[in-house]
Amino acid sequence: MSNDTRHSAHRREDSRPDLDLLFAVAEGQAGYFTTAQAKRAGYSRGLVAHHAKSGTFVRVRAGVYRLLRFPGSAREDLYIAWLEAGPRAVVSHDSALELYGLSDLLPAETHLTLPRTSSRRRSGIRMHTTALDGGDVTVREGLPFTTVARSIADVARTGGSGELIEQAVHEALARGLVSEDELRDQALKRGGRAKREILAALATRGVL
Repeated sequence: MSNDTRHSAHRREDSRPDLDLLFAVAEGQAGYFTTAQAKRAGYSRGLVAHHAKSGTFVRVRAGVYRLLRFPGSAREDLYIAWLEAGPRAVVSHDSALELYGLSDLLPAETHLTLPRTSSRRRSGIRMHTTALDGGDVTVREGLPFTTVARSIADVARTGGSGELIEQAVHEALARGLVSEDELRDQALKRGGRAKREILAALATRGVL
């Protein structure tokens, strides 16, 4: 066998779909995956479409699918927004606060934070540009989002009402989701309105 023939056979072998690899990726994302991720596992767009038609894959949006063996998530919109924005995106601000059950308000948009501005604007998604410290991010069910303290600080800094911040601070402390020191540390780091609102909320609890 010539070198060209061997190389061609090797390429064909490498391009074979690897369900185990795709499953490993999707498993860490509540069963969801993108066509780009499927391609890296050896699935062409045509093959993805074939599996969607046969029912092995569930098409949830253009370019985003779910393995049938995983149930649909109540947070499907968040997974879609995050997957479309890219792996460096983090669910944040009002969306993160709602995930923690610390806000009675349903966000009108999905809030994501990225280290730099995305050139692709998407309807229903609010992009925030800032670099997050590793300690400001947590992961649940494969979905990265900002910690309780960082989420409260971000909402306060971007105009959340004093009543909302006070409610979130009191509820988070009562449920043991955050410590007073963590909140105070974020207040001092963020400064400005975030500092004023968080410290005011702590003061109404008599913890200063």
